[in-house]
Amino acid sequence: MKSIVLTVVLLLCANSLLFAAGGVKKKRPRAYDYGQVIIDNFSTSSGLSPVTFDHWTHRSKYTCRLCHVDIAFEMQAGATEITAADNMQDYYCGTCHNGKTRYQNQLIFAACDLTQKKSAAARCQRCHLPAKDPQRKRDFYAFIKGLPAERFGNKINWDKAETAGLIKPIDYLEGVSVKQESLPVQDDFALQAKVKGMPNIIFSHKKHVDWNGCETCHPEIFVGVKRGSTTYSMIDIFNRKYCGVCHGSVAFPLRGCQRCHTEKVQ
Repeated sequence: MKSIVLTVVLLLCANSLLFAAGGVKKKRPRAYDYGQVIIDNFSTSSGLSPVTFDHWTHRSKYTCRLCHVDIAFEMQAGATEITAADNMQDYYCGTCHNGKTRYQNQLIFAACDLTQKKSAAARCQRCHLPAKDPQRKRDFYAFIKGLPAERFGNKINWDKAETAGLIKPIDYLEGVSVKQESLPVQDDFALQAKVKGMPNIIFSHKKHVDWNGCETCHPEIFVGVKRGSTTYSMIDIFNRKYCGVCHGSVAFPLRGCQRCHTEKVQ
């Protein structure tokens, strides 16, 4: 009976989240579109298609911390205002897409080239994709074969994939990252759920530090470093604050209630 009640509570909470922002149900993106960012600060005005950036193909190779701390991409889409000149100076996308950097001993294709050569146009189209590109879908489904499945988001359990060694995200780039001593990782702890019958949240610093380090979350997303010093609600999270900065756009979405609410109800 308890399991039935718990399932109903989880479903009601998940359903309420769908309508939390202005009472409008949000469309669920396709698995290969989840985490996609359209970068169009300058593209359209320059006569190019916007850049289509897929997190899934990058997060399988690099940690979130490497890109958002060492390389300095903002956490909000479009906030970094990347230019072709930045990329050509080996900043932002050009940090890796410079025709010199390698991943698993394979040369990564170079990004921007402002010459008028035909090869330059072909290079642009690697990132400035048309709105519908069927190759992206084919590449995605070829990529997820053999990876642990998940119900929502990209339909990939990234944590299990990393733990099993199926993906090995790089966290350090020579000439970009700064070597420093690791801080001690705090133990997992429980956060009390505010809805009766809902399991408490078990927060794992270990799982987050593996991907994000400390700097991605503190102090810009969570100002306090003591448990309970930052108060927030599911409405805040659904509105892309706190946990919602990542969960709902890149990390597994808020529909997966059981991914966080895991402590058994007493």
